[in-house]
Amino acid sequence: MPAVLEPYLPIAVVAALDAVFGGVRAKLDGIFDDKQFVISFVSNVLVAAFIVFLGDQLGVGGQLSISVVVVLGVRIFGNVAAIRRHLFRA
Repeated sequence: MPAVLEPYLPIAVVAALDAVFGGVRAKLDGIFDDKQFVISFVSNVLVAAFIVFLGDQLGVGGQLSISVVVVLGVRIFGNVAAIRRHLFRA
């Protein structure tokens, strides 16, 4: 991994996890589409990395990184809750 991209790796991983949990939720709901999943996966990673890059350019990279992680974390926990409800019927 080039050193220039290393600061964006954690954000990209969180964005990818959001897409994966969204895909699992869609599969359990019976609405999974592989094209939509791939587009969601790639766009989540690119948009999250771009937001952090823009924050770095504006001098507020740390704050925007935190905001991206919070937003994606809320989405991940929402998807996990939906998966749990589906699996355990609770």
